[in-house]
Amino acid sequence: MASKGLVLVTGGSGYIGGYVIAQLLEAGYHVRTTIRNLGREPEVRETLKKLTPNLDNLTFFAADLTRDDGWAEAVEGVEFVHHVASPFPAVMPKDENELIGPAREGALRALRFARDAGVKRVVLTSSMAAIAYGQAQPRTTAYTEADWTDETSPDTGAYIRSKTIAERAAWDFMKTEGGTMELATVNPGAVLGPILGPDFSTSILLVQKLLNGDFPACPRLGFSLVDVRDVADLHIRAMTHEKAAGERFMAACDWYWVEDVARVLREDLGTQARKAPTGRLPSWLVRIIANFDPVIRGITFELEKVRMADNSKAKTLLGWTPRDVRTSITDTARSLIREGIVRV
Repeated sequence: MASKGLVLVTGGSGYIGGYVIAQLLEAGYHVRTTIRNLGREPEVRETLKKLTPNLDNLTFFAADLTRDDGWAEAVEGVEFVHHVASPFPAVMPKDENELIGPAREGALRALRFARDAGVKRVVLTSSMAAIAYGQAQPRTTAYTEADWTDETSPDTGAYIRSKTIAERAAWDFMKTEGGTMELATVNPGAVLGPILGPDFSTSILLVQKLLNGDFPACPRLGFSLVDVRDVADLHIRAMTHEKAAGERFMAACDWYWVEDVARVLREDLGTQARKAPTGRLPSWLVRIIANFDPVIRGITFELEKVRMADNSKAKTLLGWTPRDVRTSITDTARSLIREGIVRV
């Protein structure tokens, strides 16, 4: 197969980045990817073999979100860039600037070096976090790409602020310094799907905890879910489609409460999901638990809130056809069991 061109994917050791790389390779592109430490290249290659055997056209470069070193070499001769790399820890740092700084500066660094290298288009992995938060009143209508999170609101956390600030900075850069380069963003909801190893989306901790029986009952938390395979597919559509330039694309599907996810696990996995809770945990009790659990503490502002996503733009403009969320939930669970992350 003749190569379609050269594409850079930042954050190659990450969950979404791995799927973007694999789909690009399968489509016939030559791919470069950045990781912070080249010593991890054999490990990342081994992980990617679970998705595609076609790794001959994959090259690794060392680059970090917080430093200029290596970026010029990584983008030289590249036609498209997928800037996927961004920090998303399970436990939020005490100083939110540990997240916001690398996210914002990393996005600007990727854009600046891409522009200087003559890159045609950058696809930035943003988040639904940059769209659907910081609103004073609860809302019954679905969020669209026209909405923006108010990062100054208490209805946000450090990660939400980091993604919002980074995406705003990227669009501002394009207006003033982007030149002829194009930008599109993909804004995923909570990302599920088959894991490839220990590096996976923080969202998957939910399925892991349900299978492990870590919750005595289900907190009243919900998410607009999406499959990692569909997120990668949307990235590539946003890269190639002429109408994607200058646009944001919501990559999120159906809204599920935690108890809905638990029910799907019990129904589709049977005894393997016997520890998944059936009852609902009162929100007042969750707030008490949050005093002792930093992971819970970081999401208590989400209790009882519904944030539905309208993904019609990606479907109509780019022909995106995401899979059923139920499939994503069960595929996630089976992969956690298969990889030995969850023991049933």
